[in-house]
Amino acid sequence: MTFEEELRLRTENAEKIILKWLPVFPGYRGSMAEAMKYSIEAGGKRLRPVMLGMMNEAYGGTEEEAGPFMAAIEYIHTSSLIHDDLPAIDNDELRRGKPAVHSRFGEAMGVLSGDALLNYAYEVMLKGVASARDRSSAAAAAGILADKSGLYGMLGGQGLDVEYEKGRLRVDDREMLEEICVRKTSALIEASLMAGAALAGADKEEIRLLEQTGRATGLAFQIRDDILDATSTDETLGKPVHSDEKNGKLTFCSLLGIDGAQELVHRYTEEAVSCCEKLNCRNGMLKELILYLCDRRS
Repeated sequence: MTFEEELRLRTENAEKIILKWLPVFPGYRGSMAEAMKYSIEAGGKRLRPVMLGMMNEAYGGTEEEAGPFMAAIEYIHTSSLIHDDLPAIDNDELRRGKPAVHSRFGEAMGVLSGDALLNYAYEVMLKGVASARDRSSAAAAAGILADKSGLYGMLGGQGLDVEYEKGRLRVDDREMLEEICVRKTSALIEASLMAGAALAGADKEEIRLLEQTGRATGLAFQIRDDILDATSTDETLGKPVHSDEKNGKLTFCSLLGIDGAQELVHRYTEEAVSCCEKLNCRNGMLKELILYLCDRRS
C-alpha cells in the first residue's frame, strides 16, 4: 500500500469515528446543536485524529480505546477554528470551502457552539477514560489533551495571537512569533502524538521525543500555512487567502520573506524527522506524513 492510499484509509476511518461520537439531541430546541454538527461535517484533513490513532497503534494500542480521544482532539481543533473565524478575531467568512459558522448561524451562535464543542470534547474524553482497560494511561492521555488545549497551549496561543495582531508585535520579535505558533498550532499536534502513545502505555522518554517531533512539525506546518495564505487562492485552500495581510498580522513571511520562510519550513521539517527517527516504534508512516504535510499545497 502506498503512503497516499494508507493516509486516505486512515483519514476515512478517522472521519467515521468523529461522526460516530457526535452528540445526539433528541428534542433539543435551538440551533446550537445544528451549528456544532455543521462545523464538524464541513470536513477537513483530520490530521490530529489520524496522528493520535497512528501513534496509539504504533505502541500497541487498540482503535476501540483510541476512538474517543481521536474524536475529542478533532472537536477541540474545530472549536478553535470556529472562534478564529469570528469577527472579533480573524473575521473570515469561509472555512473548508463553506460559510464559516458565524456566517451561517450568526456571531453569538459562533461563540456558543465553539464553547459547546470544546466542552463536549472533554465529555467524550471522560467516557474514554471510564471505559479504558488501563485507566491510568487513559487519564494521562486526557491530561495531555487538556494541557495542550488550554492556557499553556492552543487557547494561550490564540490569546497571544489576538493581543499582538495588527502590527503591535515588534517586527524583529521572532521569538514571540515562534511562541505564538508553538502554542496555537504545534500544541495540538504535540498532543495528538503524545496522547496516542500515552494511551497505549509508552514511556516518558518516548512521549518526550514525540513532543519534540510535534513541536517542530507544527512550526513547519504553520509557516507553510502562512506561505499558502500569501501565495495560494481561495478555491485551492477552501478559505480566504491574504487573511493575515488583511488583519495586519506579522507572520514569518512578512518577517523573512517567502524564500526565508520556506527555508525555515525545511529546517523544522528536518528537525521533526530527526526526532521521529529516534523513536522505538514503527514510525515510517509518521515520517512520511511529516514530509507530506510540510510540503503541502492546500
